Amino acid sequence: MAKKRRMTTRLLTAAGATVLLAACAPGQVVGEGSNAEGNPLEVQSVDPAEFAGETMSYVYFTDGPDEQATRDLIAEFEDEYDVTVELEVLPYADLVTSVQARLSGGNAPDVVRLTGLTDFRADLLDLRTYLGEDYADEFLPGPVTGATGDNGELLAVPSDATLNGPFINVDMFKEAGVELPDAAAPWTWEEMVDSATEVQETTGSEYAFAMDKSGHRVSTILSQYGTALVAGNEAVLDTAKAEQALTPLIEMMGDTRMPRDFWLGSGTRYEGANEIFLAQDTPIYLSGNWQVGQFAANAEFDWAVAPNPCAEECGGFPGGKYMAALAEGPNPALAAEFIRFMNTAENQETFITAGGFLPTRADLSEEGVEYPERQEDMDVFLQDLERTPELGYEANAAPAFAGAGTELVEEISKVLADEKDLTTAMSDLKKNTESLVEELAP
Repeated sequence: MAKKRRMTTRLLTAAGATVLLAACAPGQVVGEGSNAEGNPLEVQSVDPAEFAGETMSYVYFTDGPDEQATRDLIAEFEDEYDVTVELEVLPYADLVTSVQARLSGGNAPDVVRLTGLTDFRADLLDLRTYLGEDYADEFLPGPVTGATGDNGELLAVPSDATLNGPFINVDMFKEAGVELPDAAAPWTWEEMVDSATEVQETTGSEYAFAMDKSGHRVSTILSQYGTALVAGNEAVLDTAKAEQALTPLIEMMGDTRMPRDFWLGSGTRYEGANEIFLAQDTPIYLSGNWQVGQFAANAEFDWAVAPNPCAEECGGFPGGKYMAALAEGPNPALAAEFIRFMNTAENQETFITAGGFLPTRADLSEEGVEYPERQEDMDVFLQDLERTPELGYEANAAPAFAGAGTELVEEISKVLADEKDLTTAMSDLKKNTESLVEELAP
């Protein structure tokens, strides 16, 4: 690890020299890029020494252990640049309304952590103005999709990634004599369902399969069957593929292999099935990498991350967070440099290993990341990240995705309640999604 750190430091030193040289070229035109007005992109020249004594603000929400890593990195940034970063930690539920209120009051923060850009796209700084046209190439194309404006603007930097995927109860699989899935050669959907059913029948578990009640989680299955709710500003659902994808879920909730009442009991509200898995009431649970830390601390049985099952496609469904600068913030140059600093290879690795996240940088994805625990499980997510189709990133970044995900949950519930058949539900879902897209069109 020390060798890797030294190498990273050398690379960062070289990169820093390049940035300083670029800063000596005022008004430099980078590549063939353009800004939102279609004019040639000009990179602002900034001498980092001029930041000394300045103050900036960072509005942040925490997933838990990532907060201390963030504070430590901020301390390094403050020391290196002789600046002050005012960190404001808000509950996630309050973040959007708080930032919107500050924008309305003419008191925009410099940098904000976001799960999506929909609420603020028109308010965000094009980071290419300070970081250059090619800066986005340091990151994986998929995560960058959600940070890219209609005219190629880099409106944020993807700072960490998440991925949906299944967990298995290894003890239950072994008790049932069922072969464990191979992360290098993912199972099919049919093989996963057959394995889950066999484990349930042999061990007498209450269920065979459970998943979070969430449009985002169900989108994992849509993606594996080659479709999605939305992509960009289009409704792209292939209703035939969606029907094929959801049939196993409907069948399993119809014959007690999945918890039907769990799905019907909370309207369209999100509901996590992690307690069902921890109680050993199911051998397979579809959720995501953020559960690894909780299960490592609380599971009283042997468990593992399994590869996502394949149908037409493999891989999971992505999520993650972004660091964005507000165009009306008082110090855009310092904000852009702060975002760059927090997302160097070394610093992003520090942040994601503390929080149990996945990398968004291309170099970290290629080289691999060393986690403090459950390395094999995190490696399964990293492998699946590479298998995940681009369509998933386009869907998750779409303005209408959240609303369409709620519609998806509602339509599944109506099928389970015998209010309509699956074919009709998918047709209605497509129509409702088209209306949402039209309503939110720029």
